Amino acid sequence: RLIRAADDGLPQLLACKGLIHSGLCLPDGERRVTQGLKILENALEQQVLADGGHIERSPSTHLAAMRHLSELHATLDGAGRQDVPALPAAITRLARVLRMFRHGDGGLALFNAGIEEESWLVDLALAQPHAKGRPLVDAPDVGFRRIQAGRSVLIADMGVPANVGRWAHAGTLSFEMSTGKERLIVNCGPWRGGDSSWRQALRATAAHSTLTVDDTSAASLGDDGTLSNGPTKVDVERHDQEGASWLEASHDGYLGPFGLLHKRRLYASEDGADVRGEDTLMRIEKRAKEGRQFAIRFHLHPDVQCSMVEDRSAALLRLPSGSAWQMRASGAAIDINESVYSGDGATRRRTEQIVLTGPIQETTTTVKWALRRIPKGS
Repeated sequence: RLIRAADDGLPQLLACKGLIHSGLCLPDGERRVTQGLKILENALEQQVLADGGHIERSPSTHLAAMRHLSELHATLDGAGRQDVPALPAAITRLARVLRMFRHGDGGLALFNAGIEEESWLVDLALAQPHAKGRPLVDAPDVGFRRIQAGRSVLIADMGVPANVGRWAHAGTLSFEMSTGKERLIVNCGPWRGGDSSWRQALRATAAHSTLTVDDTSAASLGDDGTLSNGPTKVDVERHDQEGASWLEASHDGYLGPFGLLHKRRLYASEDGADVRGEDTLMRIEKRAKEGRQFAIRFHLHPDVQCSMVEDRSAALLRLPSGSAWQMRASGAAIDINESVYSGDGATRRRTEQIVLTGPIQETTTTVKWALRRIPKGS
């Protein structure tokens, strides 16, 4: 009864799954099976992109979609039905992107209302038939990139926001970083509780590890969970050489309100001990409201201890394992502020963020930053 009215994306897939199960298990169900299989074929074509990403661009939704499809495949196979030949291939593509979203602790990155998820649940999804393959490093259709260098993993949102689904976040060009099994730089995560003000706050650009202009989000956050007036064009280039990786991307989310184009460059050395970035704001068009101040945020996982060095020229970051990192920046003032972390969507943990701030120049504003692991014993 719900299948025709279900929202596009995951709700439609879930209703389709129920329709097919009911058709296979209840009397006089062949008509429902036929209808469900037709809807499933259309859903696979529309929702599973060519690179294997799910159209809603949320790691948690991606995991749920893959689990539903794997269960559907097992049910159809058990019933001797091979009516949807595209289903196994779709699961294989989804699995490669799901691996792309994983940090060293086995959980998922926090983008677009996604939570960490239990690592065993991700393992279970990836243990299913057809869920094989190595993680992608580039998924241009869904718009995510991954750098894995030594023990360091960087996962970046470098795509246009989704126009399907609810509660997408304005986090274009944000990234997360883990080292070994420890998360270092994160996004704040989603809020799934009843307080709508917190839900909106954690959807904002400022709740992500990226740049903001005048504390304004790069997209308008609708009360119904939609995004509007956000980036419509995200250009990305990748360069890999001798184990080191560069990602270069730009988005036009600040072009409309401020006439500014945000460009970000991320670099990781072969051993993952040297991570650098460059954020640039280019004045493309004159606007009455041109943007006065930028802030580049690096939200830290609550397990990270952060302090400024004595002359306040750098920040020191220490992980529970004893691993230590140092962040320096040029072209901006560096400071430590309070932040919040909602890795499960249900609890808010106090944490900190490194913030780089400064005035926006008339033509081009460039900030360079470097995050380097401190050798033990130093």
